[in-house]
Amino acid sequence: MNVAGDSERVYGGRALSDRRAERRRRFLAAGLAVIGEKGYAATSVADICAAAGLARSQFYDAFPNREKLLLDVYDAVQDDARDAVIAALAAVENGDRRALVTAAITALIDSLGSDPRRARVSYLEMLGVSDAVEQHRSRRRAEWAAFIEATLRGELGGDFVPPGGHEFAATAFIGALTELISTWSRMPDPRPPVDGIVDTMVAVLSAFVPDLDTPHRIGD
Repeated sequence: MNVAGDSERVYGGRALSDRRAERRRRFLAAGLAVIGEKGYAATSVADICAAAGLARSQFYDAFPNREKLLLDVYDAVQDDARDAVIAALAAVENGDRRALVTAAITALIDSLGSDPRRARVSYLEMLGVSDAVEQHRSRRRAEWAAFIEATLRGELGGDFVPPGGHEFAATAFIGALTELISTWSRMPDPRPPVDGIVDTMVAVLSAFVPDLDTPHRIGD
C-alpha cells in the first residue's frame, strides 16, 4: 500500500507543500518589511508573525530561528539584485562598454536601493549579528566578486587582469558601490538622481577597465 508523504497531503484542495511554500513567502515578505523598518535587533518572532498574519508554530515550521529568517530574506534580496543585473546586461545589444556598465549599475540600484528596506537588510542589518551571519555575507560578496570577474573576462578577454588583480578590483568596486547605495537609500525624498551614483561608479570602474567607450563584445 502506498502512503502519501506529508508534502503530498491535500487540505482544502491544496497540497501541504503548497501551503508551506505560501507561508514561507509570507514570512519572508514580513521579514523584509519588519526588519527593514525596525532593524533586526528590535524585531521579534512575534513581530514577524503579526506582520505575516500567521502563528508562531507556523514560523518554526518554516525557520529554525530568527537568524535563519534574516539570512533567507537577505538571500532573496541578493538573488533579486543578481537577476536584475543579468537581465540588464543581456538587454544591451548595441552600444559601448559604458552602456553596459550603466545598465548593470542602474539595475542594481533599482533592485537594492529604491526600497530602503532592501538596502537596510543588505548593508546594515547583516552586520554584527553573529559569526555565522558574517561568514554568509562574506560568501555572498565573494559570489558578486566572481560574477564581476566573469563579466569582465567575457567582455575584455580571458587574459585581462585589472590593476591589482581581479579580487582587489572587485573588492574596491563592491565596497564603493555598497557605500553609495546605502547612503543614497537613507536620504530623504526627493533623493538625488540615480545618475549621480552611476556616473561615480563608471568613474571608479574606469580605473580598472580600459576604453569604456569601446563597443562591447556580443556573443564572442
